[in-house]
Amino acid sequence: MRRGIAAVAAPDPGPTVRVKSNASKAQRQVLAMSYTFGMKTAVSIPDDLYQAAEALARSNRKSRSRLFSDALREYLARHSPDAVTEAMDRVCEKAGVEDYAFAASAARRVLKRSEW
Repeated sequence: MRRGIAAVAAPDPGPTVRVKSNASKAQRQVLAMSYTFGMKTAVSIPDDLYQAAEALARSNRKSRSRLFSDALREYLARHSPDAVTEAMDRVCEKAGVEDYAFAASAARRVLKRSEW
C-alpha cells in the first residue's frame, strides 16, 4: 500500500469553452460570459428573421442565445398582465399617486392604444 496518495474526486467543472490559444484576455472573457448554462432548445424561424437576429447579435456583441433570451424575456414581461400591473403600481407608488382609480383608468387607456 502506498502512503501519501489519496484518490479525490474533483468537482465537475461544468461545460468547457475552448478558446484559441492566441485569443486575448478580453476575447476569452467575452467567450466565457457568452456561454449559456440554461435549457437548450431548438426553434424554427424564417431565414430573414434569423439573419436580422444574427446581425443584431453581432452588432451588440452578444451571442444568439443571449439575444434570443433577452428578446423572450422582454416579450414575456410585456405580455404578462400581472407584470404590467405591478410596473404601473410601482410607478404610481413612486409618484405618490393616491387616486388609484384615476391612475388605473389612465393606464387602461394608454395600454389599449399601445401596440403589443
